Amino acid sequence: MGIINGAEFAPTSTYLDTAKCGLLPARAVEAVQRLAASNGAGGGAGDFGIVEAARESFARIVGVPGARVATGGSVAVHCGLIAAAQQPGAEVLFAEGDFSSIINPFVVRGDLKIRYAPLDELAEAVRPTTALVAWSAVQSADGRLADDTAVREAAAAHGARTLNDSTQAAGWLPFDASLYDYTVTGAFKWLLCPRGTSFLTVSEEAQESLVPLHAGWMASADSWNSTYGPLSELAPGARRYDEPPAFLAYHGAAQSLAYIEETSIAAVHAHDTALAARYRAGLAALGHEPVPGESAIVSVPGLADREPGLRRAGIITSARAGHLRVSFHLYNTEADVDRILDVLSGRTLARRAAGH
Repeated sequence: MGIINGAEFAPTSTYLDTAKCGLLPARAVEAVQRLAASNGAGGGAGDFGIVEAARESFARIVGVPGARVATGGSVAVHCGLIAAAQQPGAEVLFAEGDFSSIINPFVVRGDLKIRYAPLDELAEAVRPTTALVAWSAVQSADGRLADDTAVREAAAAHGARTLNDSTQAAGWLPFDASLYDYTVTGAFKWLLCPRGTSFLTVSEEAQESLVPLHAGWMASADSWNSTYGPLSELAPGARRYDEPPAFLAYHGAAQSLAYIEETSIAAVHAHDTALAARYRAGLAALGHEPVPGESAIVSVPGLADREPGLRRAGIITSARAGHLRVSFHLYNTEADVDRILDVLSGRTLARRAAGH
């Protein structure tokens, strides 16, 4: 069984693709619709208080004070701020094959020393010349979990800062953002927020390391009295790095994040990983070898070509890096696991052919 309130979700397919995009709770959809409907009626511009509620909710989920969270629209923009702060010639270390949004902002500068290492060798690859280590807690392509502790310890031993992308982790995997100098999180996946919702966390120690290059009037300590001319003082904490809010997205996000808090990460983690374990066992029985681990994302090398057929059968998955990628979240059930296994085994087609 799922752990959802049935009133919040009503998927019209067997949806196993949260690693691509999460489903919106009904309350989030309604919040977006309310704001859109109020356009021109005095309230359609959006509510900054709701943006603050989303900030504080996310902060609680990842274990940091709200003052350490910046709101924005994309991981790439957050990473662009961090990339801009690196000194020319600085060495930045990435995990091989990690998601491009955390890599490209550094690569396109053209004056940084970029290095890559296999995910399971990332800690060993940190060296005294490394200025920053950037990696994803959970790999997008195949669901592998990084040894975050080992990488953090290696970075600390060599004086390197850390940037962790928790986009594929926050929402199902217990994640403590306070352990990193910077974290970035696209919230439209496991946190079930609308696209256009993304969060940056900055540790107190790293607070002055970034320049708020896209600072608008909201980067000021006194925003409403700083709408014209240059600001006199930056906002305290990470709010100085805020992007202007996409209100429709954030009105929905505040509701989605509240729903995740109500459900609890511990409950979601237990549920998601139990379904993933059931699927892995079923795959093994069919003779398939998924990428090993205990992730809510399960990828099978060499089965990417099955994605179109699964979609025709009403089962939504993704093909990534030659893998068939399946991801389980709080709205999925054991019946969803059994259905995809049936289709992959050919049993569903056999029953149809027999007239059942």
